Amino acid sequence: MFNTYYSKYRSWRRNRQAYSELMEFSSRQLADIGIRNRQDIKSVVYPSDRSLSSVNSG
Repeated sequence: MFNTYYSKYRSWRRNRQAYSELMEFSSRQLADIGIRNRQDIKSVVYPSDRSLSSVNSG
């Protein structure tokens, strides 16, 4: 059971780090990697509402 929570926590931390790093990119850098605007960053880091809600609930 602890491993499940720890795994979700690690996943949440990894996603949060990715989100923070992408937010530091310029608009040009985001476009170069295929992200059209900053609103798309969340959907890239958290590809579905299901995965986002499981991270928040765990």
